[in-house]
Amino acid sequence: MALWISLIVLVLLIIYVVGIYNKLVALKNRFENAFAQIDVQLKRRYDLIPNLVETAKAYLKHERETLEAVVEARNQAASALKGAAAAPGDAQAMGKLAGAEGALSSALGRLNVVMEAYPDLKANQNMMQLSEELTSTENRVAFSRQSFNDSVMSYNTYRQSFPPVVFANMFGHSTDATLLQFEDREEIQKAPEVKF
Repeated sequence: MALWISLIVLVLLIIYVVGIYNKLVALKNRFENAFAQIDVQLKRRYDLIPNLVETAKAYLKHERETLEAVVEARNQAASALKGAAAAPGDAQAMGKLAGAEGALSSALGRLNVVMEAYPDLKANQNMMQLSEELTSTENRVAFSRQSFNDSVMSYNTYRQSFPPVVFANMFGHSTDATLLQFEDREEIQKAPEVKF
């Protein structure tokens, strides 16, 4: 009888530990999928920027440095995104992506200021359409980032709670995932405004 009770307790313990493992895997997959959604939206944003620059080139002949700064910031952000996509939740990768996105937003802001001086450019149909698409994409990025951060919080909370914390290291979940945050708190709350 004692042998049967011990066997039942052992089986229940194994089932419980397997459940912990499966939930850790599911939560990790959830935040990785949420990052994939950010990846899609940022790539869309990066694809819009060259069109924006090309449309502006004809009007902004004397503003070559500003246009080049936008293109360079876009390329750096795309590179940082590749690194972050390889390791979603990694603190260093998230930090590089946040920094690159901040630089890109700043470059786009400078471009916006320069374009204010060119009313013909602001009235250009292509520029207005690109502006609308870019604004829409910024909103999608914000929603995707929120979803990612929510998923990371769920993963970290479960991984840090007891008893999963006892088994997390054994299952390869030894570190917390990192939130995607920007240095400027206003950046999190509001997508960059682009006016042309």
